Amino acid sequence: MSHNFVAYVVAFAVTLTATLAEGDTLPIPKQKWSFEGPTGTFKQDALQRGYQVFKEVCSACHGLNRISYEKLMGIGLSKNAVKALAAEHDQPDLNDEGQPIQRKGIISDKIHSPYPNDKAARASNNGALPPDLSLITKARAGGPNYIYALITGFCAAPADMPITEGMHYNPYFSGRQIAMAPPLFDGQVKYADGTKATINQMAKDVVTFLSWAAEPEMEQRKQMGVKVIFYLLIMTLVLYLSKRKIWKDVK
Repeated sequence: MSHNFVAYVVAFAVTLTATLAEGDTLPIPKQKWSFEGPTGTFKQDALQRGYQVFKEVCSACHGLNRISYEKLMGIGLSKNAVKALAAEHDQPDLNDEGQPIQRKGIISDKIHSPYPNDKAARASNNGALPPDLSLITKARAGGPNYIYALITGFCAAPADMPITEGMHYNPYFSGRQIAMAPPLFDGQVKYADGTKATINQMAKDVVTFLSWAAEPEMEQRKQMGVKVIFYLLIMTLVLYLSKRKIWKDVK
């Protein structure tokens, strides 16, 4: 049996397994997001509420290891507020002699992780590893719609479906069983702007924040794209008029 044939069989089995797993889940409902489309933008009030949900709820289990505290000024937080957030957690470092120490957090530090390493994370979650959320809306098929459906989709399992101990039923998760408990309940946080903290509202806000975390420069990229397209349209018109002027007397 050739190596290529074995590799083909393995690849086919992996693809088939993934396809069957996807087919075992409900279709993901599509939501409306302010940041969709070529001119979409993030709303700062939603970003700030979303960060509050992440900090008060999600950060107990999940990290945001690709985002530094100073980036939070991009969602409208003041520099002093960001400094205060960074200072809430001591950070591991080395002194001048190369010895490990703990120091006060500074704004250039990455947002504090709840666990020092993956082994500690698994030990605290019955063997399950809570994923880092920095790129979660990019890493999962369905993006923001999938994350929203997942965190709002917990419900009672069908009577004929046994649930493994320590697992929870979620029809949007592959296999319909997930180690994460329902993360949100009504009134869980108290929004500073007075917005009612329903499950759907908190889910919408935290998914907006996580979408920003996955691509903080999205708005600048879209603005640049619009400028480039406008420039190309102008240049196309100029070149077309120039061509007509140059060749107008040529038969």
